[in-house]
Amino acid sequence: QVQLVESGGGLVQAGGSLRLSCVASGRTFSNHAMAWFRQAPGKEREFVTAINYSGGSTDYADSVKGRFTISRDNAKNTVYLQMNSLKAEDTAVYYCAASRNFFVVRSANAYDYWGQGTQVAVSS
Repeated sequence: QVQLVESGGGLVQAGGSLRLSCVASGRTFSNHAMAWFRQAPGKEREFVTAINYSGGSTDYADSVKGRFTISRDNAKNTVYLQMNSLKAEDTAVYYCAASRNFFVVRSANAYDYWGQGTQVAVSS
């Protein structure tokens, strides 16, 4: 089992920045690829970004490429999402997820463990 707890969400103006954190406990953190997904009101959950077990490989949705950065610190069992140049359309609940795989995947089906989510609201 892996328990995930997100933090860092909040209300920010368009153009601003936020940094989300996700702390993992339980099984060996460094064995899991990690990802961030988001779900806006009335929409399906969507892939945002993922990072492989070592932090050497990442993937981003086109909508956030160049604005968001995922990183991880395996010594702290933590994955981060730095969000810059935020837009109103980034408003959503952001979820941290841990995969059974080492490597980056986009499908939510590959992620066995999920956090409770943290709300990000961007005002225009």
